[in-house]
This record gives sequence, C-alpha cells and structure tokens, in this order.
Amino acid sequence: MEFSANQIAELLNGEIIGDSEAKVNQLAKIEEGEAQSLSFLANLAYEEHLYTTDASIVIINKDFTPAQPVKNTCTLIKVDNAYECFAQLLETYNQFKNNKSGIEELAFIDTSAKVGEDAYIGGFAYISEGAILGKNVKIYPHVYIGNNVKVGDNTTLFSGVKIYHDCVIGSNCTIHSGTVIGPDGFGFAPNSENEYNKVPQIGNVIVEDHVEMGANCTIDRATIGSTKIKKGVKLDNLVHVAHNVIIGNNSVVAGQTGIAGSAKIGENCMFGGQVGVTGHITLGDNVRVAAQTGVSKSYKDNATLQGSPAFEVKEFTKSYVGFKNLPDIIKRLNELERKVNDNE
Repeated sequence: MEFSANQIAELLNGEIIGDSEAKVNQLAKIEEGEAQSLSFLANLAYEEHLYTTDASIVIINKDFTPAQPVKNTCTLIKVDNAYECFAQLLETYNQFKNNKSGIEELAFIDTSAKVGEDAYIGGFAYISEGAILGKNVKIYPHVYIGNNVKVGDNTTLFSGVKIYHDCVIGSNCTIHSGTVIGPDGFGFAPNSENEYNKVPQIGNVIVEDHVEMGANCTIDRATIGSTKIKKGVKLDNLVHVAHNVIIGNNSVVAGQTGIAGSAKIGENCMFGGQVGVTGHITLGDNVRVAAQTGVSKSYKDNATLQGSPAFEVKEFTKSYVGFKNLPDIIKRLNELERKVNDNE
C-alpha cells in the first residue's frame, strides 16, 4: 500500500517541506530508514539520524528546526506532535492491513448464533449455539466461541483465542492469539479422605469496552458472579487473572503477572512484569507496583510498591541499604561478640 506526502499531510494536518509527491510504502525507525519508507523524529536524542536517513518522508514537530540540511531525497512533514501523529498513522495502517470481511468456507456457525454486519470469520473458527457477534467483528481462524458468548462491535479475536460459554466481551477490544477467557477458576475443597473435591465454577468473565489482551493470557471464570476486566484495561502477554478478580478502569498489567482469586485492583493502576498479587486483597486507585513485587496485603490509593513482600517504595529503598550492608554488619557483630567474650 502506497501513500504520498500530500495524503499523509492531509491526514495529519501537517506542513510539507520538500517533495509533496514523495511516495512511501513501508514504515521504519529513523536510523534504519530507506527509500520509500516513512519515519518520524520526536526524541532529539535521535536528531543526528535525520541528516543521514534514507527515509523518503520524516514526520517532525513544528517547533523543531533542523540544525543542518537533510538529504534532498527526504521530505519533511511538520506536525503539532510527531509521536502522536506517527501513532495515528500506525493505527490507520493497521486498520487497512486487518480490514477483512466475509465468512470463510470452512468456518462453523451454529444456526442459532447471530452475526452482525461486516463481520469477518476465518476458516476453522467455531461459533457455538446462542453466540452473538456484533458489527464489524474480526474472528480469525481457529477461534472458539462458546455457547451464549457475546462479543461487541469492532472487536478482534486473533487466531487461537478461546472464549468459554456465557462470557461477555465488550466493543472495540483486541485479544491476541492463544488467550483463553473463561476456564474454570482454581477451586478445590479438601474432604475427609484428605483428597480434593472440585468446587463447580458457575460464574463467567465480563470484559468491558476498549480492553486489549496480549498473547497467551488466561482469565478464569468466577466461582459465582463474574470475573471483571473493566473498561480500557491493557494486559500484556502471559498474564493470569484468577476467579472473581476485578481489575479497574484503565489499569495496565505487564507480562508474567499473576493475580490470585477475588483480588480487587483499582482504577489507573500500573503493574510491572512478574508481579504476584495475593487473593482476597484490595488495591486502591493509582497504585504502582514495580516488577517482581509480591503484594500480600491491601493498600490504599496512590501507593507505590516494591519488593517481596511488598514495601512502600520509600521504605523499600531505605531497607535495601541495610540489605546490602548485612554481610558487613554481621562481620562487625561477630567481631564485637569475640571481643566481649575475650574480655570476659
């Protein structure tokens, strides 16, 4: 797919400096730009590459003035915010790339299922009894949609996604390959023979609008009620959310994080990678959790946590000074003990 500088400038409301008919058909980092590629400069740490890049078009900020001439093969487009505009172009490109429609021959759709207008359903996808798919959904090959599942408008499920029965997926969501929504929560009760009886998991999962999940996430269904992933939440690859968890609006969770059953996460929280959260605790809004932190108790709004078990970050920093000095402290204590013993 090819675009001209004129088309790009019109889309971004930008000002062209150079050849308005310059064409691009690919995207590139500025240091790797080549002929017919489009790039951008937002971070001035990369300014040196502007003067050597072979990219045909580079998006720059209006308030930036090049310190030296750029190559005459490079056309500049000045915009209010180069980073945001490049992100807008990426989104536009992605929409063109993924603009699929129609139902492929090898897809199975139960006669009781309802499919909205302009949907795409790929080969070997399985749409079960009573499922309802909204307008412009994209269901890639090998997706499984269970009984009575609801999927909202403009949602994309990539190849290999599995949605168990009775779960609800909102509008404008993106769920990447291998993610499973609605398997049983980890519920077992010990009996008198010291064995474990399975506790039936009869709830569901509700995913609200504008949620994105990476590849190979697992969102367990509730024992009773619903596991809830609220509006605007973003989950990285390999995130596990257990039964009856609630994650509040616009929270983001990095990869390999595990959130145990019935934990409540507030709005606008940020979790680094490999965070572990104990079950049945509550974290308030705007909580920040550093990578590899183990959270074992509840915290109120605006807490910043680090360490395992978790500390408030200021206390962790103070304590860490002591951790590093422990070998020296132990050595000095042993020496003091020896001197005391010698004096005695």
